[in-house]
Amino acid sequence: METISAYEPQIRLAFFFGTFVLIALWEFLAPRRALTVSKVLRWTNNIGLVFLNTLILRLLFPAAAVGVALFTVEHGWGLLNIYSLSLPLAVFLSIVFMDLIIYLQHVLVHAVPALWRLHRVHHADLDYDVTTGARFHPIEIILSMLIKFATIVVLGPPVIAVIMFEIILSSMAMFNHGNIKLPLGLDKIIRVLLVTPDMHRVHHSVIDHEANSNFGFSLSIWDRLFGTYRDQPQRGHENMTIGINRFRELKQVAWLPGILSLPFKGKVTDYAINRRNWDDKKD
Repeated sequence: METISAYEPQIRLAFFFGTFVLIALWEFLAPRRALTVSKVLRWTNNIGLVFLNTLILRLLFPAAAVGVALFTVEHGWGLLNIYSLSLPLAVFLSIVFMDLIIYLQHVLVHAVPALWRLHRVHHADLDYDVTTGARFHPIEIILSMLIKFATIVVLGPPVIAVIMFEIILSSMAMFNHGNIKLPLGLDKIIRVLLVTPDMHRVHHSVIDHEANSNFGFSLSIWDRLFGTYRDQPQRGHENMTIGINRFRELKQVAWLPGILSLPFKGKVTDYAINRRNWDDKKD
């Protein structure tokens, strides 16, 4: 365990780049949709945002989530350090519970206007591909990390569970944001348990009630359980419009300076859950 913890950054990086290359190649060979914006422009700025976020997190939280998990284990904090469970069961319950927290956090950033300001950076991408899965404003990334720290302190998960969850979360974010084509029958089978690209793409629609559905990142059960599941976009995947209606200019949503300043522009008047419109005939 000490060896795994010591090499945790390298392990996560290897999974990240391996998954990224796999999905990127898949997008090239079997794209689901035609892109509307230059991939060079989007990838340069989206990946630039990823590097910025990584640098900020390393400066603010050098130990990251694994460091917090090690601390809780050493001090006996958290439910799973109080109640003795077998390691496999503790790992399983930890991953499922942390995924639930991610789902609830995602609902929260759509429900609270101030948080939606941050989260709309993710939704304002005019196309939907592997880089969209890591496109988040630095402030949202920091808040997300703090929520993760609090979850670990309360839950007390095994360190290996935290490492596995971090790998699963980043890998699934790239997979379910991939502009990749899956056979419809296979998609139907996979989404019984996991979030597929077609399932999550609905969440990136400009239509408000579609954008406020399918919040899950890894497990699809939460959307079904809490009534936020939507099977397909009303216009179909090839014809649906990605992004936010109010933000369509490239300088606002494709260039890094515009992306970073997006939360501070205008008023929040759409897409927050408490303002969504359930009329299927309206956009």
